[in-house]
Amino acid sequence: MTDRANDKVSFGYEDVAPDEKTALVGNVFSNVASKYDIMNDAMSGGMHRLWKDQFVRRVKPQPGEAILDMAGGTGDIAFRMAERGAEIVVADINQDMLDVGIERAIDRGIVGLSWSCQNAEELSYPDRQFDAYTIVFGIRNVTHIDRALKEAHRVLKYGGRFFCMEFSTTQWAGFKEIYDLYSHKIMPQIGKAIADDEESYRYLAESIRRFPKPAEFEGMIRDAGFVRTKVEEIFGGAVAIHSGWKI
Repeated sequence: MTDRANDKVSFGYEDVAPDEKTALVGNVFSNVASKYDIMNDAMSGGMHRLWKDQFVRRVKPQPGEAILDMAGGTGDIAFRMAERGAEIVVADINQDMLDVGIERAIDRGIVGLSWSCQNAEELSYPDRQFDAYTIVFGIRNVTHIDRALKEAHRVLKYGGRFFCMEFSTTQWAGFKEIYDLYSHKIMPQIGKAIADDEESYRYLAESIRRFPKPAEFEGMIRDAGFVRTKVEEIFGGAVAIHSGWKI
């Protein structure tokens, strides 16, 4: 990815102008916001809850720590980290997703979270503001991933940690073909049945295929300045937890 205005970026299997992708992704998440959590359960058989629990155990939030949960949308990760006493800023580029998260927090009686509409590529926070930066199932939707990673590095304190969980491509023999069939054929139909939105969920499936493989993405994390990077694959590599440190 480069900064040239005429560069194309991926939107599912299409290549579009960067500004167009930002708008298209915004429309996707505005469309699915109200059904997003129901759809996560339907599409993963509830396993996303276990993956998120495992992710937060890796982050190890501590009381009083300042953590930026980017693409935090409906609050799933933030709620888990807040239980451990960390001070969480939930940031998302999509206000509709944040509004759903705020409503969920009120319904659950969760207080003390901060909510902010932010572009991951141009955060409004000063340098060295946070002890940890988390982003779950969100970075593949960013228009310029390299810029978002550099911003994550910038806003972290020295000694701060970066954690990202993202879908990938499973390498389990036999399961890969089933997973591909499910992603491309069944997942959009589930989206149509539950959220009345087939196209948004087709994009979400396609975006997983276009996202860099774990080793390539780990290289991007290192290029952004992080060290001691690590990849932990889950469910045969269908999901991966990426981490790194700023020193």
